[in-house]
Amino acid sequence: MAGDPNILTDFIVPSNLTNIYIDGNFFTFTGMRALVDASPPTAFKVLKASMVEFPALNGQSVSYAALQFPPSTTNPPHTHPRSAELLFLVDGSLQVGFVDTTNKLFTQTLQAGDLFVFPKGLVHFQYNADPQNTALAISAFGSANAGTVSLPNTLFATNIDDNVLAISFKTDVSTIQALKAGLAPKP
Repeated sequence: MAGDPNILTDFIVPSNLTNIYIDGNFFTFTGMRALVDASPPTAFKVLKASMVEFPALNGQSVSYAALQFPPSTTNPPHTHPRSAELLFLVDGSLQVGFVDTTNKLFTQTLQAGDLFVFPKGLVHFQYNADPQNTALAISAFGSANAGTVSLPNTLFATNIDDNVLAISFKTDVSTIQALKAGLAPKP
């Protein structure tokens, strides 16, 4: 099963701490303060509050992410293998969608105040099509570590053989190499 196991205690204390040192600070995450009064980013940006960044979430089956979209940016197609995602659009507009296991595409254009659910494990995306305005969304997950599998990175920024990809996408190796080059970090 791809999900968080039930825990037998109220919360899980990391092995490098003891209950003697646990206080309200352990249960407080301040990483989202970076959003307050901040200038919009120049590229798509995600601020996560998963058990990696916020250890108190371990065993709690919940996490959060803030997604900042400058004009004309996307959160590329990806999946979360261990959780559904409930996206709340705080500001702006977003085109969103997911593909189910029968390859049917479900899309919607969201306005501020809308919620959209992406079912667990399905490929989905978000796109700020507005060429002038930013968008801000908050995503909630039913896992302390939902996981993210980015399709462009998984397919074209790993060492999958170019021939395998060319055959799979019914194209040629030079096209695959061009896609890989487009994902390479810029100097």
